[in-house]
Amino acid sequence: MQSNGLSQRYTRGQALPELLKQRILILDGAMGTMIQQYKLTEADYRGQPAMTRFSDHPGDIKGNNELLVLTQPQIISTIHEQYLDAGADIIETNTFGATSVAQEDYKMAGLAREMNEVSAKLARAACDKYSTPDKPRFAAGAIGPTPKTASISPDVNDPGARNITFDALRASYREQIEGLFAGGVDLFLVETIFDTLNAKAALFALDEFFEETGERLPVMISGTVTDASGRILSGQTVEAFWNSLRHIKPLTFGLNCALGAALMRPYIAELARICDAAVSCYPNAGLPNPMSDTGFDETPDITSGLVDGFAKDGLVNLVGGCCGTTPDHIRAIANAVAKRKPRAFYREATETAV
Repeated sequence: MQSNGLSQRYTRGQALPELLKQRILILDGAMGTMIQQYKLTEADYRGQPAMTRFSDHPGDIKGNNELLVLTQPQIISTIHEQYLDAGADIIETNTFGATSVAQEDYKMAGLAREMNEVSAKLARAACDKYSTPDKPRFAAGAIGPTPKTASISPDVNDPGARNITFDALRASYREQIEGLFAGGVDLFLVETIFDTLNAKAALFALDEFFEETGERLPVMISGTVTDASGRILSGQTVEAFWNSLRHIKPLTFGLNCALGAALMRPYIAELARICDAAVSCYPNAGLPNPMSDTGFDETPDITSGLVDGFAKDGLVNLVGGCCGTTPDHIRAIANAVAKRKPRAFYREATETAV
């Protein structure tokens, strides 16, 4: 991308850079955790009995949460509104797996464009309902990593094997981006990155879209450190990860998912030290526990206390929750960091701190 992440003229989400200077912004929490509480059946995922569109679709589709924007839109809208009521400034579209690549698992690749546009409209409507002059709300187009990796072989006996190409990923992401934009998102969030090459495909597709349309939206980037080695799955340290993507001039750069806040702290501290962008952090509610109702153990008080520690030490500009977090977690986080100042960050050496 050729223009500057803060000084460029955004065509949507123009208020975000200034808001990041003023206070720590709040992202929403987990979508899957909330959907899980509805205990939906296979028939529910198909929209039955009210809907017959997917009655004869082959194979099981239970678990395809992105399909719910078409078959159970009221559930997704309710979840969005619960997070907004909890204090979220930014909510994510329900499109983490809404690429044709990911939807191939359910034989629904042809629905990807529609899923993204409808999901964006639902998020946009919820934001419009809760926005006020003093507290505008923003819809982020969620762009997930897909179940496939462009960098790592799926065959231990053939290191050179790949199950997807860069061009295939780029085309799939471009379709998603077009749907999200048509539905009205304010910004794009390339998230839960475990493979930097996958992320580059998404960001290349975004750059193409911006150049061809003349539109320019804020871009947020968030990776995931998968274990105590401090590396993403494709092998990079957080410093290398940042240096691989910093040319994009993202509005925010950070980490989400995986380790939970307690184990994530040293890596957020490292990004806070080296990034000339705003730093984001939205961790899981601790480590997974299949016996828990949400699949994770941390209560809102625990998670918010850990995240507030990041804010107290001046490490973050945007915080929220990932797997296992609920509106109660987000409300607790929002209340905790409301008294904290955002981290000062730089965009260019010639600019002053913001």
